[in-house]
Amino acid sequence: MEVVLTPQKRTILARKRKKSAQAPAADYIARQKSALVRRHRQVIYLNDKEKAAVEEYCSRFGVKCVSTIFREATMERILSQLDECPPSLF
Repeated sequence: MEVVLTPQKRTILARKRKKSAQAPAADYIARQKSALVRRHRQVIYLNDKEKAAVEEYCSRFGVKCVSTIFREATMERILSQLDECPPSLF
């Protein structure tokens, strides 16, 4: 019994057979890691109510790293405002 492959089955099989991706070069990985290192420290001060709200949020949603919340919220706000107000030419 001979198996006959239709053109549709051939394309499906071709999609499944992916070429093995080459690993990126070691120097490229090192540059990417060094670019992501956070070197600049920022300190914020919270009042008692703000601190309580942050602690409540973390306990309710199981957040372990508070700095991630502040970083993501701050950068989201900054980037959205930069997108809304593009630079003008004059």
